[in-house]
Amino acid sequence: MFANTFWSLMPAIIAIALALITKEVYASLFVGILAGGVLYSGFNFSATMEHVFVDGMITQLSDPWNVGILIFLVVLGTMVMLMNNAGGSAAFGKWSGEHVKTRTGAQIATIILGMLIFIDDYFNCLTVGSVMRPVADKHNISRAKLAYLIDATAAPVCIIAPISSWAAAVTGFVDGANGLTLFVRAIPYNFYALLTIVMMFTLSLKDVDFGPMKRASNMDTNIRKEDEDGSKQDVTGVDMKASTISKSEGRIIHLIVPILVLLISCIIGMIYTGGFFEGESFVDAFSNSDASVGLVYGSVSALIITVIFMIATKVLSFRQCMDALPKGFNSMVPAILILTFAWTLKAMTDSLGAADYVAGLVENIADNRALMGLLPAIVFIVGTFLAFATGTSWGTFGILIPIVVNVFGGDMSNELMIIAISACMAGAVCGDHCSPISDTTIMASAGAQCNHIQHVSTQLPYAMTAAGLSLVTYIISGFIKHWYISLPIGIALTICTIFVIKNLEDRKVIKIN
Repeated sequence: MFANTFWSLMPAIIAIALALITKEVYASLFVGILAGGVLYSGFNFSATMEHVFVDGMITQLSDPWNVGILIFLVVLGTMVMLMNNAGGSAAFGKWSGEHVKTRTGAQIATIILGMLIFIDDYFNCLTVGSVMRPVADKHNISRAKLAYLIDATAAPVCIIAPISSWAAAVTGFVDGANGLTLFVRAIPYNFYALLTIVMMFTLSLKDVDFGPMKRASNMDTNIRKEDEDGSKQDVTGVDMKASTISKSEGRIIHLIVPILVLLISCIIGMIYTGGFFEGESFVDAFSNSDASVGLVYGSVSALIITVIFMIATKVLSFRQCMDALPKGFNSMVPAILILTFAWTLKAMTDSLGAADYVAGLVENIADNRALMGLLPAIVFIVGTFLAFATGTSWGTFGILIPIVVNVFGGDMSNELMIIAISACMAGAVCGDHCSPISDTTIMASAGAQCNHIQHVSTQLPYAMTAAGLSLVTYIISGFIKHWYISLPIGIALTICTIFVIKNLEDRKVIKIN
């Protein structure tokens, strides 16, 4: 009765609306899950409980991919605890205080680091967060702003990186064509990702904050001024003192070496799962890799090497290293809980046929030839809405890309097909970026140690600004069909928009004074 209709999206809509209104993410997600179970069972109590807990939560927690991500999270939490306890994070914070002199420099450094770690968005979020938190704190950059910079250099960067787990996922959804070639051709048309990067650099260089982000930044700065000894909790709800445990003998090498080992190990782990050591090329190995398993192999290997390194350099004993394991797990419990609920909510919407409902809408639009010039913009809107409602970008372009390819008959010479495919990916990343139930958004909150709902509410105006600019650019591109014309227009619009926002914010300050 409710399957394959607009009602299939209601569990996600309820969860997202409640989360934004009440600021309570756990209860909101659970209410959305229950709503999905009720709609699926037709208001039957026992069938609802079975669908929610057996078909939903238990099934999701026994899924190999999901279990791999949870193991990766726990290992990352443990490694961050090891680096903190060894004094590596404190030493890096001291070094950055001497070399990164300004707020602008700290924000640019965060963006550049995020762009360099393009292998996987989960890995990006947690690694950049652990490295850049001391730098952000030193320069009074709010955890909400840090979370935005982390989130905006995760999925938006991965979706334009040919060698990444995201590129591998995209190429797997294209039948009858060279998926990697198509992915590379679509990069200049991925306006949301590209304009988000331009927007981040412009915001940082002009040191602009607006909307809820500005209020969060002011609040965070005031609280830190009142709490100079770091003994209280800041607005993120994270005990700052507990997250900066260090030893005087710790050096910056006790952060750099674990991070480099982790990066190298995860790359090796991913290409191993893709058959690199069985004769596959490096690129093909990435395309065929199992990111979840590869990240587990890499992170566990890196953890073992890091423990040996800490003991060998005599900054931590074996017992202290082992004590970091439960503490690392404990630090990731909020992220694990939110991820579990988010995955279960997605299972509810999947069982109600949300994907099939949206796919049918897109096919109906694509059949209208009069709208072909507007198809990229329409696909971008649909992709954004679907990813926002379901919290998954991979699932979104997995639904939309095959539809777009079929509309154009797989004609790789048709530039409009390339633009529309890129719009699928851009819309998926945009919705994922905005959604409070997105795993990447959850990871960014965990990486920055920022309250999750605060991250969502402060990031949303930034993401929607980039989305609006991308939509305009897709409308232009759908008729011009040349990225070297439409992309510069989009970049110019983005920079002009930030300058206008800055002028408006400056006027507000003058009026207040």
